[in-house]
Amino acid sequence: QVQLVEAGGGLVQAGGSLRLSCAASGRTFSNYHMGWFRQAPGEEREFVAASSYSGSNTYYADSVKGRFAISRDNAKNTAYLQLNSLKPADTAIYYCAASFLLKSYTDPTGYAYWGQGTQVTVSS
Repeated sequence: QVQLVEAGGGLVQAGGSLRLSCAASGRTFSNYHMGWFRQAPGEEREFVAASSYSGSNTYYADSVKGRFAISRDNAKNTAYLQLNSLKPADTAIYYCAASFLLKSYTDPTGYAYWGQGTQVTVSS
């Protein structure tokens, strides 16, 4: 089992920044691929960003490319998502997810473990 706890969400004005964190416990964090997803009210959960277990490969949704950055510190068992140039359309609950094996970084059904989510609200 892997337990994931997100933090860092909040209310920010458009153009602002936030840094989300995802603290992991329970298993060897460096063995797990990590992903960030978000879900807005009435919408399906969508892929935001992902990192391979080593952090050497990262992937982004087109909607956030160039604005968001995923990183991980395996020594601290923590993954991060830096959100810059935020837009009202980025408003959602953000979830981190982990999986030992993945067929696709962008498919939420492939992730075995999920955090409880952290709310990000961007005002115009």
